[in-house]
Amino acid sequence: MNMRLRLSPSSSKLAQRGAAAIELALLTLPLAGLSFGITEFGRALHQYNTVAKTVRDAARYQSTVAPGNIPPATTLPGLCLALSGSTANSGGACSGTALLPGLTLAMITVCDRVLCPGTHNQQPPTPGTLGKVNLVTVTVTGYPFTSMVPFAMPSIAFGPISATMVQPL
Repeated sequence: MNMRLRLSPSSSKLAQRGAAAIELALLTLPLAGLSFGITEFGRALHQYNTVAKTVRDAARYQSTVAPGNIPPATTLPGLCLALSGSTANSGGACSGTALLPGLTLAMITVCDRVLCPGTHNQQPPTPGTLGKVNLVTVTVTGYPFTSMVPFAMPSIAFGPISATMVQPL
């Protein structure tokens, strides 16, 4: 008699068999998408913060260069600092690899009182001289974040990331 009760289709144990597997199957896909989306958002935030910090470091470094002693724009140490985290360059090219995948020198611009005199002179120049304070803006434009899981988060291009520093006196 006990055996018949256990094998009976109306038994609650038999009716529940397999329900947990079906619930797991239904929830696995949305939970995986949510997990991948959170992970990709974290990667994007990390890359954005890395670009923002290198831009800030490059602007700080370039602002310490004495006015009038800035090398040509193609060999600016600030460009190399924003690209690779190092001011080392050889023959006009930055030494080292880019800090982030997809970051290139073409995306980085440096604007100071020599390169942009109309907007970055802090003091009105006297005839024949430039201003005494060096204002520097370093900008990274169009950095592409490439998603590893595009169904959870699409690839995006960041807007301009810039920092402006004034030369310490």
